[in-house]
Amino acid sequence: MVRFKNRYIVFEISLNDKYNKPFQLKTTTLHVAIQKKVQQLYGDFGDAAIKAGFSAKYCNIHTKIALVKTRHGPHKFLLKAIPMIIDIAGRLVSVKILYVGATLKHCFLFIKKYQQQKLEQVWNTLKNETERKNMENALMTLTPAMKDCT
Repeated sequence: MVRFKNRYIVFEISLNDKYNKPFQLKTTTLHVAIQKKVQQLYGDFGDAAIKAGFSAKYCNIHTKIALVKTRHGPHKFLLKAIPMIIDIAGRLVSVKILYVGATLKHCFLFIKKYQQQKLEQVWNTLKNETERKNMENALMTLTPAMKDCT
């Protein structure tokens, strides 16, 4: 048996438009936006290269952090395409890659640590304990897959 190596890419999405309505980040819209950008940059070759083993694993609506999985090798197409994404579901965005890992566990550990740092930055601006508790619940939301890894 041949073992397929995977790469997991963690990135942060920040909104550049001035709309007041909330941005509902979903794994399917993220998947489509990344595939479109790879198709635009690398054509059919790039699209076919990433298609096997490519999936969006995690999206946090509050922190706008996402995690995608791809095979080792074609991950280079994604590393160049992801920062160039300017449109997800009709909203103007900018994307910054935070971490590239070989295992899902290390990526989730990185996300957890990153979200704790964000929580510490926001903590002092909140007025009362209920706001703090709500913010902590929103930022530290873990998917069932993530709970198994930590």
